[in-house]
Amino acid sequence: MTRRFTAALLQTQSGRAPAGNAIIIADMVRGARDAGADLIMTPETSNMMEPDRDVARAAARLEADDEFLDAARGWARDTGAWILLGSIVVKSETPARADGKPMLANRSILLNADGETVARFDKIHMFDVELGEGEVYRESEAYAPGTDMVLADTPWGKLGMTVCYDLRFAHLYRKLAKAGADFLSIPSAFTQPTGRDHWEILLRARAIETGCFVFAPAQTGNHEGGRKTYGHSLAVDPWGRVLADGGEEIGIVTAEIDPDAVVVARRKMPSLSHDREFFV
Repeated sequence: MTRRFTAALLQTQSGRAPAGNAIIIADMVRGARDAGADLIMTPETSNMMEPDRDVARAAARLEADDEFLDAARGWARDTGAWILLGSIVVKSETPARADGKPMLANRSILLNADGETVARFDKIHMFDVELGEGEVYRESEAYAPGTDMVLADTPWGKLGMTVCYDLRFAHLYRKLAKAGADFLSIPSAFTQPTGRDHWEILLRARAIETGCFVFAPAQTGNHEGGRKTYGHSLAVDPWGRVLADGGEEIGIVTAEIDPDAVVVARRKMPSLSHDREFFV
């Protein structure tokens, strides 16, 4: 029997300044730990929500030099909790663009209770869409996509790490589950239009398809520069039931997690073992 634990999802409204965001999130981490959280997770782009790509490039640092990440290591050591930085914006190690501008990485980082990096994951799928009414996103112009699936060991089981738009690519989650994932992290900054129509449906589907717990801490509300995010941080159990919903307000939601529920759900619905080859 695997030890039960408390997961906390931080729902934030990150601004443009990493230092200011760090102060706010540090307080939230302490509050989550005081509420009994063992694993504390932040949303996508926790360190900065900067709409101007050139400003973001100037503000971003290589991972080794990132002060927000360094602060997060201190939060882990001070609280004794594991911390998933849902993602932070850092300078990518990949070559610069043809025009000399550096590429960024949308990077999720898992820290243990000693503040050490256990795993890192760069968002694989770039959000290049036109939602209508002038709402256009071109992540690939500034961000280098990740190439590797990442599965991390935790005291409670294996965590499959993804970020936001990866949510729409079901094959990634099936591969993670077949590789041994018990939990899936999907930190996000979902837009309000897509959030209203797709967010909960997709998260519950990923849980049902894989028999995994899904943890999706999210950005919420109106951000500097005009970005609007959906909120509703969700924790979903392996049967697709919502355990916690952050609503639309900034705050912390927690869920009690029994890892043995993964075994129970997959025994009831063993679809991961029923894949068959087919031809078109």
